[in-house]
Amino acid sequence: MARRARRYWLMKSEPEVFSIDDLERVSSEGWDGVRNYQARNFMRDEMAVGDLVLFYHSNAKPPGVAGVARVAAEAYPDPTAFDTESKYYDAKSDPEDPRWWQVDVEFVEKFSELVSLDALREAAEAGALEGMAVVQRGQRLSVQPVDRAHFARVLRMAGAKTRVRA
Repeated sequence: MARRARRYWLMKSEPEVFSIDDLERVSSEGWDGVRNYQARNFMRDEMAVGDLVLFYHSNAKPPGVAGVARVAAEAYPDPTAFDTESKYYDAKSDPEDPRWWQVDVEFVEKFSELVSLDALREAAEAGALEGMAVVQRGQRLSVQPVDRAHFARVLRMAGAKTRVRA
């Protein structure tokens, strides 16, 4: 069986809800609460164990990429959808036919300095990150694919230890 090529992603989280520091502390966590079908489909249908993730702090001052995570478990039904006590509860989600899915992510690296959205936009304007979804105005998707070259560029901007495979 041919080995699937590693894919690269960006996942957004509000740092006051769950930050790169929180992920480092717990080492691995389910990425629950995603309630957008396109983001869900990326996790359910396209993410695989070993894929790398840019961990993005959204709704922060400033917003930006804070570190790197890795997909640690393939998609499985998001249990918060069935939990009536959860803010992510969905009465229409059925355990026999789940509507919402999650993956587990594990900590890889925290950047010494956040790569801000402004820095990402400047790099996009210079051509280095042209077409990267997160720099597009109005792009609010919480899980999005990232081109390998763009992922590598963000790592270089951060002075990261993590590298992409050739």
